[in-house]
Amino acid sequence: MLIDILSPHASPKPTKRLLSTAKPFVDDRGLLVVSILGPPNAGKSTLFNRLMCKDANKSYRLASERAPRGRRSKGRVGHSNPARRQGGAIVSSTPGTTRDRRECIGRIGGTVFRLVDTAGVDGEKIGHLVGRRKDPMERAMIEQTLKAAREADLVLLMFDARLGVTTDLAETARWLRKVGPGESKDLMARRTVRVLANKLEGDAWSANYESPVMEHLNDVSREGFGEPIPISAEHGEGLADVAAIIEEFSLEKRNRLGIVTSAQDEGQEGSKAGSSRERPLQLAILGRINVGKSTLVNSLLKQERVITGSTPGLTRDSIAVKWSWKGRPVQLADTAGIRKGVKRDKSDNIEDLAVRDAMRAMKIADVAVLVLDAEARMLQRQELAIADAVVKEGRSLIVVANKMDLLVDDDYSKEEYAAAVQEQIEIRFPMLRQTPVVPMSSLTGENVESLMPVVFNARDRWAQVVNTGLLNRWLKEVLDMQAPPFHNGREVKIKYIMQTKGRPPTFLLFCNVEELPTSYLRYLTRNFQESFEMYGMEVRMAIKKSTDNPFKEKKQSKSFGVGGWKGRQKRLIKSLKESGTPPKRRRKPKTYKR
Repeated sequence: MLIDILSPHASPKPTKRLLSTAKPFVDDRGLLVVSILGPPNAGKSTLFNRLMCKDANKSYRLASERAPRGRRSKGRVGHSNPARRQGGAIVSSTPGTTRDRRECIGRIGGTVFRLVDTAGVDGEKIGHLVGRRKDPMERAMIEQTLKAAREADLVLLMFDARLGVTTDLAETARWLRKVGPGESKDLMARRTVRVLANKLEGDAWSANYESPVMEHLNDVSREGFGEPIPISAEHGEGLADVAAIIEEFSLEKRNRLGIVTSAQDEGQEGSKAGSSRERPLQLAILGRINVGKSTLVNSLLKQERVITGSTPGLTRDSIAVKWSWKGRPVQLADTAGIRKGVKRDKSDNIEDLAVRDAMRAMKIADVAVLVLDAEARMLQRQELAIADAVVKEGRSLIVVANKMDLLVDDDYSKEEYAAAVQEQIEIRFPMLRQTPVVPMSSLTGENVESLMPVVFNARDRWAQVVNTGLLNRWLKEVLDMQAPPFHNGREVKIKYIMQTKGRPPTFLLFCNVEELPTSYLRYLTRNFQESFEMYGMEVRMAIKKSTDNPFKEKKQSKSFGVGGWKGRQKRLIKSLKESGTPPKRRRKPKTYKR
């Protein structure tokens, strides 16, 4: 094997119903929007992970991540640095780790709300916003934070209580007071700022008169946002007051919009609305570093939602964006660039955590889009590794040939490039022949609109359920064309086939042997993909030995009662011990001699 398997690939088990990997649907209409702001390294991402609703986001506890003890997943895509909290924002002691604006469904107590994590705000970033500095990346980061502050109903301003009112905190508070309303003029009147004093574990700081924490809290209260709330985001202390504030503002917004009046009614209303609406398509954008993934996301959304630039490795967190394409909901995930582990910086683990987050986004997606750099004119080894990980995880694959505007050769058309990419993928992965390849230029917007029809078609083919009767008619035709070879001098008979699982399509073959030759399984898979157009995905076929004839009468057991004759013997011995009387001997039948 050129590329090791990223996750364990177990044989499917037959089930009576089709299993689904789709995330649970949560209707977030009318929810309170809570944004977390503050200086760098104040603990914003830690609080974001603490308040994230695990059941709503379903980006953790994946079966493929549960490796046996003492074993680690190996491969060109994987890494050996585990995250402390899976599925949340990347947490690191390095200031400026978070760059993009990340959203999720939050939950504290019985209140559900929309939660937004932002990049750290300091005087330097504010200078980029007002024009004193000209760093495009820093300006893009502060613009994302500004948009999060304008769209929020409640802003949680966090700071490190051990440091007190620093220059960054003072400028952030001054900048936050000047932030104007967003698109809605009523939003400014409704938005409220609450200050959270983070990193206050225990209560020793309140009993120690020599501790400067109390002085820091008094200084922060002079900023005009009320008394600060002491919390510890890492240990979950002090969040009861935060829960009360969020519940109060959430109830106020629900009453103002006339949606519901209680949390129980909110859950019932959300379930009714969620049952009538279509579940969003989970789409993950994958690829190497600096191939144009974020630019493609912005081109699809037609807005500057994520940070883009020529600097490699700008994206770190997997940014999930809810989007509607022609009335159909889509959950779009922009991921960090993936490169080999030997090329990553070993001084910190931020890139390793970013790659882990990208692979997790792929595992919960319906369709994975692999973005290539058309200027390279060939598939890189790492891109083949990413395609291999997508196939092993059972996702549907689509290839995007980006940066086609850089190909100045007039004799080399887009169709020729797409055919060349398909040929290279088929040579390495025969099960991925005729994988859809969409040539485009995300920077100029050329041919970007043709991607989503291909994506929805791939999802429909990936999730389709084939009728058992149609499957067996197909199997009969295939067996008539090419019968299976003999196994250990014995004729192989494939009795029937059934689909046991969808997403990915998984089928069970009932045979009179325990296994079939690999070449014949490939023949069945190839014929199946051509018959049902299952291109760009792995079709899994498992074998089950079946020797019983369902029409043959079963032999009746000679023993009667619970446990058979052994059970009767045990019960007889037990009754003898309790009664104390010896058993009566049965008389032998008389035999007459002739």
